Amino acid sequence: MNVISRRWVALVVVCFGQLMTMVDASIVNVALPNIQRDLGFSQSDLTWVVNAYLIAFGGFLLLAGRVGDLIGRRAVFLAGVFLFTVASAGTGFADTADHLIVGRFLQGMGASLVTGVIIAIIVAEFQKPAERAQAMSIFTLVLAGGGSIGLLLGGVITQFVNWHWIFFINVPIGIATIGFGLWLIRENPGLGLEKGVDVLGALLITASVMAGVYAIVTAADFGWTSAHTLGWGGGAVALVALFAFVETRVANPILPMHVLRIRSLTTASAARALVFTGISTSWFIGVLYLQHVRGYSAFDIGLAFLPTTITLGVLSAGITARIMARVGPRNLLFAGIPMIVAALVALSFADDNAAYFPLLLGSFILFGLGGGTTFLPLLTISMSEVPPAHAGVASGFSNATMQVGGALGLAVLGTLTTNHASSLIAQGMAVRTALAGGYSLGYQLAAGTVALSLVVAVTLLRPRPAVRPISAPAREEVEAA
Repeated sequence: MNVISRRWVALVVVCFGQLMTMVDASIVNVALPNIQRDLGFSQSDLTWVVNAYLIAFGGFLLLAGRVGDLIGRRAVFLAGVFLFTVASAGTGFADTADHLIVGRFLQGMGASLVTGVIIAIIVAEFQKPAERAQAMSIFTLVLAGGGSIGLLLGGVITQFVNWHWIFFINVPIGIATIGFGLWLIRENPGLGLEKGVDVLGALLITASVMAGVYAIVTAADFGWTSAHTLGWGGGAVALVALFAFVETRVANPILPMHVLRIRSLTTASAARALVFTGISTSWFIGVLYLQHVRGYSAFDIGLAFLPTTITLGVLSAGITARIMARVGPRNLLFAGIPMIVAALVALSFADDNAAYFPLLLGSFILFGLGGGTTFLPLLTISMSEVPPAHAGVASGFSNATMQVGGALGLAVLGTLTTNHASSLIAQGMAVRTALAGGYSLGYQLAAGTVALSLVVAVTLLRPRPAVRPISAPAREEVEAA
């Protein structure tokens, strides 16, 4: 197999690893009622089926990226796939609530190892701007479309087979990914553990992220102003401050401070977090709306979101990459983000009598168009100025910012949506109508959050200065930036 073919097949392999984690994040949602019935979960404890995964996933992302820089990203990726696969098998056999929650936590750890180094692997494998844009385009399809695929797959498996198989299905995929990964993925020369491992920094940042995510995901149960939420949230902030202090004084920090001075990385990561908040909220609200207001089955819900995935797939076939090479990633954002905002605003008009065609179908297609022209530019910008030696930690930072920011935003917007619906019910409005009203507010808030990402892009993402065209390769670099 020649070098070019190996790289593209290796891309498929790492994308399968990412797809497992993205599908698993959503596939479990449609199976929760069945899991609750079979394992005897209380309503409050049921949330830990999701929360255990989120806490571990968010907590270890930055650590995974840095370890990949030190010992090799392929090793970390394959270790993550192995852990995720073993944990999936164990979770599938779960016969008690505690067993399932522990399995989900281990799945989250595996997912963080996989996700923490994937972008860095792609950046290292694809050096030419045009090829890298195409590879990133395929990756963003997996990143954005995995959620809707999970909803559809979860509906099919839960409805026609058994909820245990939503976890067992990961096993053959994981085994194949490990086998092909050992063969096809090229290992990067790591910086080496002999340079020193920032153990204290690793412990502090992991603990701070886990504490922060725990505060977020339990805030709905305890209240945003409760001593529990403020205590864990304050603890997370204190740990971050201590982490920043330590990082300026150790010889080999887990997060070199000069990486955070890369404006394109920090700004694009912030914009990704805002966009991801809007997307997460739209998936969350969309599932609830279709289920509780429109009466869709789990399988029907998966089908309803399919137009978004198809649209993303069409754009990821090379269309977005070619447009971006012509107009630049920053300019493409100014078209993509407004389309997401418009789709969310349109969805806010969906009441308890809204038909799927044309409002919902049109909105989901527009959402796919916006996502397909937003995810790739933001991802490209975030890694455009990162030194290769620090690609892993930068990738982990960007993903951690997106995931934790998205979790915080979803928790806040979800709470506001629920409170508004409850208020409407208390005023005497019919339940279905009140729920639709709450979801409408949620879509409006999501649209505002995504619009804020456009403000960040316009004000903080500066266009790169033009340089004289000294050669064809150099000209390609400038156009792709």
